Amino acid sequence: MTRRPRPVHKYKVGQMVDFVPSKTGVPASARSYKIVSLLPEEGGEKRYRIKTIAETFERTARESELLRTSSPV
Repeated sequence: MTRRPRPVHKYKVGQMVDFVPSKTGVPASARSYKIVSLLPEEGGEKRYRIKTIAETFERTARESELLRTSSPV
C-alpha cells in the first residue's frame, strides 16, 4: 500500500497575506490578514482560516484568494 503525500499549503500559520475575496460573500474590511489555521482541501483547493484586527470574526479563504503580503510583516 502506497501512502499519498499530504498536500502542502502555500502559506504558514502566523504568516501575513493579502486577501482578495471572490465576488461572493461578505466584503473584506481590510486587505492584510494573518493565517490563523490550515484547513483541509475542499473542491480540490486548499483552504485557510484568516483574521484581521479590523474585524471581530475569522474568515475562511481559498488559497486562490490569498497573495503574499505586499506590506512589511
